[in-house]
Amino acid sequence: MKNQYKLKPVALAVGLGLFASVPAALAQQADEAEIERESTIEEVVTTGSRLQGSAAAVVEERKNQAFVADILGAEQLSRSGDSDAASALRRVTGLTLVDGKFIYVRGLGERYSSARINGASIPSPDLTRNVVPLDIIPSTIIESMAVQKVFSPSMPAAFGGGNIDIRTRSLPDDFVFSVEAGVGMNSNADEGYTYNRDDSGIPAGIQEAIGRYQGDFSLRNIINTDGLTGTGNSAGNQAREINASLAKQLPRDMVLKKESLDPNMDLKATLGNSFDESFFGGTIGVLAAASYDNNWNYSERQNAVISNNATADCSTSLETVEDISKSCYNTFSETSVTTETERMNGFFTAGYELDTHSVSYTKIYLEDSEDESEFGIKQSPNGSNLKTIIGTGLANREHEFKYEERVLDVDQFRGQHTFMDYWGIGFDWQYTESKAETDIPTEVSYRFDDRYDADGNFTETRVTGDDNRAVFQFVDMEDNVKSYGGNFSLPIMLSGIELELKAGYDFVDKARYYNTSSFSLDNGSGSGFSVLDDLDDKLGLTGYLTDDVIDENNFRLTFREPSAPNADDYLAAQKIDAYYGEFDAIFDNTWRVSGGVRYEDFKQVSLATSSLIFSEQDLNNYFNPERVINSTIAEDDLYTALSLTYMTSDNYQLRFGYGETVVRPDLRETVPVAYYDPVTDIRTFGTAGLESSDLRNYDARFEYYADNGDNYTIAAFYKDIENPIESILQVGDEEYTLSYVNGESAEVYGVELEWLHDLGYLANGFFTSGNLTWSDSEASIDPALAGNLTNRTKRMTGHSEYVANFQLNYDSANGEHATSLVYNVFGERIIAAGIGGREDAFEQPFHSLDLVYNYYPSFNSKIGFKVKNILGEDQEVTQSDILVRSKEVGTEISLSYSYEF
Repeated sequence: MKNQYKLKPVALAVGLGLFASVPAALAQQADEAEIERESTIEEVVTTGSRLQGSAAAVVEERKNQAFVADILGAEQLSRSGDSDAASALRRVTGLTLVDGKFIYVRGLGERYSSARINGASIPSPDLTRNVVPLDIIPSTIIESMAVQKVFSPSMPAAFGGGNIDIRTRSLPDDFVFSVEAGVGMNSNADEGYTYNRDDSGIPAGIQEAIGRYQGDFSLRNIINTDGLTGTGNSAGNQAREINASLAKQLPRDMVLKKESLDPNMDLKATLGNSFDESFFGGTIGVLAAASYDNNWNYSERQNAVISNNATADCSTSLETVEDISKSCYNTFSETSVTTETERMNGFFTAGYELDTHSVSYTKIYLEDSEDESEFGIKQSPNGSNLKTIIGTGLANREHEFKYEERVLDVDQFRGQHTFMDYWGIGFDWQYTESKAETDIPTEVSYRFDDRYDADGNFTETRVTGDDNRAVFQFVDMEDNVKSYGGNFSLPIMLSGIELELKAGYDFVDKARYYNTSSFSLDNGSGSGFSVLDDLDDKLGLTGYLTDDVIDENNFRLTFREPSAPNADDYLAAQKIDAYYGEFDAIFDNTWRVSGGVRYEDFKQVSLATSSLIFSEQDLNNYFNPERVINSTIAEDDLYTALSLTYMTSDNYQLRFGYGETVVRPDLRETVPVAYYDPVTDIRTFGTAGLESSDLRNYDARFEYYADNGDNYTIAAFYKDIENPIESILQVGDEEYTLSYVNGESAEVYGVELEWLHDLGYLANGFFTSGNLTWSDSEASIDPALAGNLTNRTKRMTGHSEYVANFQLNYDSANGEHATSLVYNVFGERIIAAGIGGREDAFEQPFHSLDLVYNYYPSFNSKIGFKVKNILGEDQEVTQSDILVRSKEVGTEISLSYSYEF
C-alpha cells in the first residue's frame, strides 16, 4: 500500500508561504462592509465572422486557465461537422482517435486519459475497458469540452495524458425551439447483407435448465438428474429428446439476404425557455433536446497472421486466398461485413437562479445499438503453414451475427453559490448517479468447410459435427457509478496580489457486473454432411439448422461455461475518496503561481466468477479470502502540482507545469478472464497482480495572442513513467493471445504547435487553424516478463510519432456562407507487439480529409453539406512491412436542414 506522501519542496514552500498570509488578510477584510467577488470578463473584439469570433472566444477561455487546457466550443464542433465527442476531440492538439471511440492524448493509450461529464465520473458501457467510449456522447448535448493536459489538484489523480470534461448545454436566456433533419450515404453502403435478428436473449427454457442440470447438458447428467429409466436405450433416447428440445429453443432463422441498404438519416430537436418568478424574484430555465440517427455501412475486411519466415517480397496487398503464398501467412481471412448503427438520445435540464446562487438538474439518456453480419473465409491453417485452396482443397468458412445495445443513463444535480456577506466565499457541488448497460442478446457463429477439387473448383460446403459448429453467446454487463464532490473558493485581495484559495472533496463509488453465457451445437463425432453444392447460394448456409437436422444428425446442446479457476465472468468494485487544497496567485499582473496537493485513497477488487455457482463449495472456490486479497488493489498517496505563468502583457505568456499522477490497472485487466478485444480482435487475458504506474509530468508552453485575434502556441512536454502497463503477445502461429505486464520504465516527450491565423490579407473571409504534434516514447519490459516478445524495448503501444490537424476556413462577409476543409492524420502506431522474431504490428497513417459547408439563407435557418473521407482511405495494419489487416471505410456524404424558431 502506498503511503509515502512525497511532497515536492518547491510546491510546498510556495503553497505554505501563500497560506501563511491568509489570517492577516481575512482580519483586514472583516472590517469591510461588503466584498465583491472579482469576475474579470475581457472584451473580445474581432472583425471576423461569428464562427471565427467564437473560435477566438474559446481561445480567451483557454488563455485564462491556471493550468494548461484546450477548449472546444459548440460552434467549433459545428465547423468541423463532427457528430460526437470522440470525432470532435481528434481536432485537439496531440489527440488521436482509435476505433472511432477512444482518445489517445499525446500518443498515450486510452488508459492515460479520463472523461467526465460536468465534473462527474461516469461509467463505461464498453465491455473491455473502464474508459468511456466517447462516440456515445452526441455533439447535440455538448456546450463545450475542456481537455486539461497539465494536472491540477482538483482533477482526478488518475491523470496520464489528460482529463476531458464534457460540459453539457446550459440553460437558455430566452425561448428557443429548433429542429434539424438530415440524410446521407456511404459510398460502400449501396448494397449489403441483412438477416432476421432475434434479440430476445437466452430462451427461458434454457435459462431454467442451467439451474436444473447445473450447467451440464450431457445425456448422462440428464438421466441422473431426471431419474430417467427404461429398457434398452430408452433412458438415453429420452435424454436426447430433452437435450434436442433445449437446442431447438435457440434462434436459428438467420439466413443472410443481399439487398439495397437504406440511406443514413438523422433527426434532432431542441426546446427551451426561461422566465422570471415573482415570489422570490429568481429565474427558472428549462431545456430539452432529443436526437435519432440511423447509419448503414458495408466493408470488405482482410486479416492475416504472418509466418515466421515471411519476407517483404510476400505481398504488399492482400488479394485472395488463392493468390497468397503459404510462406507468407499462417492464417488468412477475407470477410464481408454489414453494420447498422442506430442511436437515440435524450437530454433534459432544469435550473433555478437567484442572485448569486443557482441549482440545476440534468438528465442524460444515451442509447445506441450496433447490428453486424459478417461472413467469408475466416481461416485456412495447415499445421504451421497456410492451407491454401489449391494446395489442399479445403477452406474454413464462418458466418457471424452480432447485435449489441449500449445505454448510458445519467442523473445529475449541481449547484453554484457565492456568499457575498461572507468574504465572497464560493461553493459549487455536484451529485451524480449514473448507470451504463451493455447487452448482447444475439451473437451467433456458424462454421463450415468449403471443399475444392484438384483444379481449385468448388465442389461442396460441409458441416462436420465436431468443434462447435454453431456457437451462441449472450452477454450482459452493468456498470454503476455514484460520484459526488464539491469545491470551496475564497478570493483575497492583497497588496499587488490577487489570491484565490480552493479546497474540495471528490468521492467515487463504482460497481461492475459482467456475465457471458455460451452454448454450442454439434454431434461430437466429426460425422458430417453436405449443406451446399453451389457457392453462389452461400447466403442461405445458416438456415441448415432445422429441427429435422438436429434430430437426424444427433446434434447436442452444450453449455460452454468454464469452471473454476478458468471463469469468463467477473465482478468488480472501485472506491475513491479524495480531498485537495489548491491556490492561485497573480502578482502584479505579471506572475501567476498555481498549485497544491491532492490526497486519494483508492481501493479496487476484481474477481472472476461463473454462472456455475450452485453450492457453498462453489462459493469458496471463487470468493475465498486468498483470492479476494490477491485480486485487490489498495493504495493511498499524495499528488502535488505546480504551475508557473509569466505574463508581461495581453499579447503573450509563458507557462511551466509539474505534476505527480498515477495510472491504475483497468477493472478487467486484473482478472484472469479471457475475452476478444474489439479494437485489436486479439484474444486477451487479464493479469492478477498488476501494479499502478506512477508518473512525473513536465510541461512548458509559450502562447502569443495578436491584437486581431490570431494566436500561436508552442509547447514541450516530458513524462517519466514507472511500472508502465504494457500489452505483450504470446506465441501462436494461428492466433495471437495477449496479456498485460508491468514494464520497468517508460518515457514520452514531444513538441506541440497550434495556431489560429487570419488570411484576410490574401482573400477576405479566409482563416486557418490547426495543430501539429511531434513526439516519441520508449518502454522497457523485464525480459523475465516479456515472453517471446521480439522487441523488449519499444515505443509504447498506441503511440504515434506525429499528429496533424489542419483547417482552411471561409466565412462570407454577409454571414450566409461558412466552409471548412478539415484534414487529420496520425503517424503509424503499435497496435500489437511482435513475437517470435515478427516485428511489431503498426496501424498505418489514415489521411482524413473532410469538407463541411453551411449555408444560412436566413437568421433562423441553416443548410449543411458534409463530405467525410474525401480521399477514400482504408484502415491498414502492417507487420514486418507486410499488410496483415485492411478495412474499407468509404466516403460519406450527408445533407441537413435546420430551423430555429
